[in-house]
Amino acid sequence: MQPPQASSYQQEEAKGKRQEAALKPNECTVPKQNPLKTGLQILLTDFRIIFERDPAARNWLEVLCCYPGLHALFLHRVAHWLHLRKVSFFPRLISHLARFFTGVEIHPGATIGQGVFIDHGMGVVIGETAIVGDYCLIYQGVTLGGTGKESGKRHPTLGENVVVGAGAKVLGNVQLGNHVRVGAGSIVLRDVPDCCTVVGVPGRILRRSSKRVCPLEHGQLPDTEATVIRALVDRIERLEQQLQTLQLKSDRNDVYTP
Repeated sequence: MQPPQASSYQQEEAKGKRQEAALKPNECTVPKQNPLKTGLQILLTDFRIIFERDPAARNWLEVLCCYPGLHALFLHRVAHWLHLRKVSFFPRLISHLARFFTGVEIHPGATIGQGVFIDHGMGVVIGETAIVGDYCLIYQGVTLGGTGKESGKRHPTLGENVVVGAGAKVLGNVQLGNHVRVGAGSIVLRDVPDCCTVVGVPGRILRRSSKRVCPLEHGQLPDTEATVIRALVDRIERLEQQLQTLQLKSDRNDVYTP
Protein backbone atom coordinates (compact mmCIF):
# COMPACT_ATOMS: atom_id res chain seq x y z
CA MET A 1 0.00 0.00 0.00
CA GLN A 2 1.47 3.38 -1.04
CA PRO A 3 1.68 6.22 1.54
CA PRO A 4 -0.78 9.10 0.97
CA GLN A 5 0.53 11.91 -1.22
CA ALA A 6 1.03 15.32 0.46
CA SER A 7 -1.20 18.07 -0.80
CA SER A 8 0.23 20.86 -2.94
CA TYR A 9 -0.29 23.32 -0.04
CA GLN A 10 1.79 21.15 2.31
CA GLN A 11 4.50 20.79 -0.32
CA GLU A 12 4.71 24.57 -0.79
CA GLU A 13 4.82 25.11 2.98
CA ALA A 14 7.66 22.60 3.38
CA LYS A 15 9.54 24.25 0.51
CA GLY A 16 9.16 27.67 2.14
CA LYS A 17 10.52 26.36 5.45
CA ARG A 18 13.55 24.88 3.71
CA GLN A 19 14.25 28.22 1.99
CA GLU A 20 13.93 30.06 5.31
CA ALA A 21 16.37 27.67 6.94
CA ALA A 22 18.81 28.19 4.09
CA LEU A 23 18.60 31.98 4.36
CA LYS A 24 18.88 32.05 8.17
CA PRO A 25 22.51 32.50 9.23
CA ASN A 26 24.07 29.86 11.38
CA GLU A 27 24.53 31.34 14.83
CA CYS A 28 27.62 29.24 15.41
CA THR A 29 29.37 30.66 12.34
CA VAL A 30 28.63 34.37 12.98
CA PRO A 31 31.88 35.97 14.19
CA LYS A 32 31.64 37.78 17.49
CA GLN A 33 32.63 41.42 17.54
CA ASN A 34 35.80 42.14 19.47
CA PRO A 35 34.97 44.91 22.00
CA LEU A 36 38.62 45.97 22.20
CA LYS A 37 38.85 46.36 18.43
CA THR A 38 35.57 48.28 18.36
CA GLY A 39 36.77 50.59 21.13
CA LEU A 40 40.02 51.30 19.30
CA GLN A 41 38.10 52.07 16.11
CA ILE A 42 35.92 54.57 17.97
CA LEU A 43 38.96 56.26 19.51
CA LEU A 44 40.62 56.42 16.10
CA THR A 45 37.49 58.05 14.66
CA ASP A 46 37.48 60.58 17.51
CA PHE A 47 41.10 61.36 16.69
CA ARG A 48 40.67 61.69 12.92
CA ILE A 49 37.57 63.89 13.07
CA ILE A 50 39.59 66.66 14.72
CA PHE A 51 41.60 67.21 11.54
CA GLU A 52 38.33 67.60 9.60
CA ARG A 53 36.64 69.92 12.08
CA ASP A 54 39.48 72.10 13.39
CA PRO A 55 41.60 74.12 10.93
CA ALA A 56 44.08 74.78 13.75
CA ALA A 57 45.03 71.09 14.04
CA ARG A 58 48.60 70.88 12.71
CA ASN A 59 49.87 67.36 13.41
CA TRP A 60 48.97 64.19 15.27
CA LEU A 61 51.30 64.86 18.21
CA GLU A 62 49.71 68.24 18.86
CA VAL A 63 46.23 66.72 18.74
CA LEU A 64 47.14 63.89 21.11
CA CYS A 65 48.80 66.14 23.67
CA CYS A 66 46.98 69.47 23.46
CA TYR A 67 43.28 68.80 22.82
CA PRO A 68 41.36 68.52 26.12
CA GLY A 69 38.17 67.52 24.33
CA LEU A 70 39.87 64.39 23.01
CA HIS A 71 41.28 63.59 26.45
CA ALA A 72 37.83 64.03 28.03
CA LEU A 73 36.24 61.68 25.49
CA PHE A 74 38.93 59.04 26.00
CA LEU A 75 38.51 59.09 29.79
CA HIS A 76 34.73 59.10 29.44
CA ARG A 77 34.77 56.01 27.25
CA VAL A 78 36.77 54.17 29.91
CA ALA A 79 34.40 55.38 32.65
CA HIS A 80 31.34 54.50 30.56
CA TRP A 81 32.69 50.98 29.94
CA LEU A 82 33.06 50.46 33.68
CA HIS A 83 29.65 52.03 34.33
CA LEU A 84 27.94 49.57 31.98
CA ARG A 85 29.53 46.72 33.93
CA LYS A 86 28.08 48.01 37.21
CA VAL A 87 31.47 48.96 38.63
CA SER A 88 30.98 51.41 41.50
CA PHE A 89 33.04 54.45 42.49
CA PHE A 90 35.75 54.20 39.81
CA PRO A 91 33.64 55.55 36.91
CA ARG A 92 32.79 58.66 38.92
CA LEU A 93 36.41 59.01 40.02
CA ILE A 94 37.57 58.93 36.40
CA SER A 95 34.90 61.48 35.48
CA HIS A 96 36.04 63.72 38.31
CA LEU A 97 39.69 63.49 37.23
CA ALA A 98 38.67 64.25 33.65
CA ARG A 99 36.89 67.40 34.79
CA PHE A 100 39.93 68.45 36.82
CA PHE A 101 42.36 68.02 33.91
CA THR A 102 40.17 69.07 30.95
CA GLY A 103 37.37 71.28 32.28
CA VAL A 104 34.83 68.94 30.67
CA GLU A 105 32.33 67.15 32.91
CA ILE A 106 30.69 64.07 31.40
CA HIS A 107 28.71 61.70 33.60
CA PRO A 108 29.80 58.07 33.13
CA GLY A 109 26.23 57.14 32.24
CA ALA A 110 26.08 59.44 29.21
CA THR A 111 26.11 57.72 25.82
CA ILE A 112 28.36 59.38 23.24
CA GLY A 113 28.70 58.21 19.65
CA GLN A 114 31.82 58.02 17.54
CA GLY A 115 33.46 60.97 15.84
CA VAL A 116 32.22 63.50 18.42
CA PHE A 117 34.41 66.59 18.70
CA ILE A 118 34.36 68.80 21.80
CA ASP A 119 36.15 71.96 20.70
CA HIS A 120 38.02 73.91 23.42
CA GLY A 121 35.91 72.04 25.95
CA MET A 122 36.06 74.31 28.98
CA GLY A 123 32.74 74.40 30.83
CA VAL A 124 31.03 71.60 28.88
CA VAL A 125 28.59 69.58 31.03
CA ILE A 126 26.86 66.41 29.79
CA GLY A 127 24.35 64.74 32.10
CA GLU A 128 23.84 61.12 33.06
CA THR A 129 21.08 60.14 30.62
CA ALA A 130 22.21 62.33 27.73
CA ILE A 131 22.71 60.71 24.33
CA VAL A 132 25.01 62.33 21.76
CA GLY A 133 24.87 60.96 18.22
CA ASP A 134 27.75 60.31 15.86
CA TYR A 135 29.85 63.18 14.50
CA CYS A 136 28.36 65.91 16.69
CA LEU A 137 30.31 69.13 17.24
CA ILE A 138 30.11 70.69 20.70
CA TYR A 139 31.73 74.00 21.59
CA GLN A 140 32.84 75.37 24.95
CA GLY A 141 30.33 76.19 27.66
CA VAL A 142 27.61 73.85 26.36
CA THR A 143 25.28 72.19 28.86
CA LEU A 144 23.25 69.08 28.09
CA GLY A 145 21.40 69.04 31.38
CA GLY A 146 18.16 68.25 33.15
CA THR A 147 15.41 70.54 34.40
CA GLY A 148 14.61 69.02 37.77
CA LYS A 149 15.00 66.08 40.09
CA GLU A 150 12.90 63.65 38.09
CA SER A 151 14.30 60.17 37.59
CA GLY A 152 14.66 58.20 34.38
CA LYS A 153 15.50 59.81 31.05
CA ARG A 154 15.90 63.49 31.93
CA HIS A 155 18.65 64.74 29.63
CA PRO A 156 18.71 65.61 25.92
CA THR A 157 19.17 63.31 22.96
CA LEU A 158 21.19 64.67 20.04
CA GLY A 159 20.99 63.12 16.59
CA GLU A 160 23.87 62.78 14.17
CA ASN A 161 25.93 65.73 12.88
CA VAL A 162 24.44 68.19 15.38
CA VAL A 163 26.32 71.44 16.02
CA VAL A 164 25.84 73.10 19.43
CA GLY A 165 27.34 76.59 19.58
CA ALA A 166 29.34 78.08 22.43
CA GLY A 167 27.41 78.64 25.65
CA ALA A 168 24.22 76.97 24.41
CA LYS A 169 22.03 75.03 26.83
CA VAL A 170 19.86 72.07 25.87
CA LEU A 171 17.76 71.14 28.89
CA GLY A 172 15.39 68.32 29.70
CA ASN A 173 14.37 65.17 27.89
CA VAL A 174 14.24 66.81 24.46
CA GLN A 175 15.30 65.39 21.12
CA LEU A 176 17.33 67.22 18.49
CA GLY A 177 17.17 65.66 15.04
CA ASN A 178 20.01 65.05 12.63
CA HIS A 179 21.92 68.03 11.19
CA VAL A 180 20.44 70.49 13.72
CA ARG A 181 22.40 73.69 14.43
CA VAL A 182 22.00 75.45 17.77
CA GLY A 183 23.22 79.04 17.89
CA ALA A 184 25.65 80.27 20.52
CA GLY A 185 23.99 81.25 23.79
CA SER A 186 20.65 79.66 22.90
CA ILE A 187 18.49 77.74 25.36
CA VAL A 188 16.60 74.81 23.85
CA LEU A 189 13.67 73.41 25.82
CA ARG A 190 11.64 71.66 23.09
CA ASP A 191 12.17 69.00 20.45
CA VAL A 192 13.75 70.12 17.19
CA PRO A 193 13.18 68.30 13.86
CA ASP A 194 15.93 67.35 11.42
CA CYS A 195 17.90 69.99 9.50
CA CYS A 196 16.72 72.96 11.58
CA THR A 197 18.50 76.04 12.89
CA VAL A 198 17.64 77.14 16.45
CA VAL A 199 18.60 80.44 18.07
CA GLY A 200 17.44 82.63 20.93
CA VAL A 201 16.21 82.38 24.51
CA PRO A 202 14.13 80.30 24.53
CA GLY A 203 15.28 78.63 21.32
CA ARG A 204 13.17 79.29 18.23
CA ILE A 205 13.31 77.37 14.97
CA LEU A 206 14.21 79.94 12.33
CA ARG A 207 15.03 77.85 9.33
CA ARG A 208 14.47 74.34 8.11
CA SER A 209 16.28 73.09 5.05
CA SER A 210 17.30 69.75 3.61
CA LYS A 211 20.59 71.29 2.47
CA ARG A 212 23.59 70.02 4.42
CA VAL A 213 25.82 72.82 5.67
CA CYS A 214 29.40 72.75 6.84
CA PRO A 215 29.51 72.30 10.64
CA LEU A 216 32.28 74.89 10.88
CA GLU A 217 29.86 77.58 9.65
CA HIS A 218 28.11 77.72 13.01
CA GLY A 219 28.53 81.49 13.07
CA GLN A 220 26.45 81.96 9.93
CA LEU A 221 23.08 81.80 11.64
CA PRO A 222 20.01 83.94 11.01
CA ASP A 223 19.85 87.09 13.15
CA THR A 224 16.19 87.69 13.96
CA GLU A 225 16.75 91.02 15.69
CA ALA A 226 18.77 92.37 12.79
CA THR A 227 16.08 91.19 10.35
CA VAL A 228 13.35 92.98 12.31
CA ILE A 229 15.41 96.17 12.55
CA ARG A 230 16.12 96.14 8.82
CA ALA A 231 12.42 95.69 8.09
CA LEU A 232 11.53 98.63 10.37
CA VAL A 233 14.19 100.85 8.79
CA ASP A 234 12.89 100.03 5.30
CA ARG A 235 9.36 100.84 6.39
CA ILE A 236 10.43 104.17 7.89
CA GLU A 237 12.20 105.10 4.66
CA ARG A 238 9.07 104.31 2.63
CA LEU A 239 6.93 106.40 4.98
CA GLU A 240 9.36 109.32 4.71
CA GLN A 241 9.19 109.15 0.92
CA GLN A 242 5.39 109.16 1.06
CA LEU A 243 5.45 112.17 3.39
CA GLN A 244 7.81 114.02 1.07
CA THR A 245 5.52 113.29 -1.89
CA LEU A 246 2.48 114.53 0.03
CA GLN A 247 4.40 117.63 1.14
CA LEU A 248 5.34 118.45 -2.46
CA LYS A 249 1.73 118.07 -3.58
CA SER A 250 0.57 120.29 -0.74
CA ASP A 251 3.14 122.98 -1.63
CA ARG A 252 2.04 122.95 -5.27
CA ASN A 253 -1.58 123.33 -4.30
CA ASP A 254 -0.68 126.30 -2.11
CA VAL A 255 1.24 127.97 -4.97
CA TYR A 256 -1.51 127.58 -7.57
CA THR A 257 -4.35 128.51 -5.27
CA PRO A 258 -5.99 131.80 -6.64
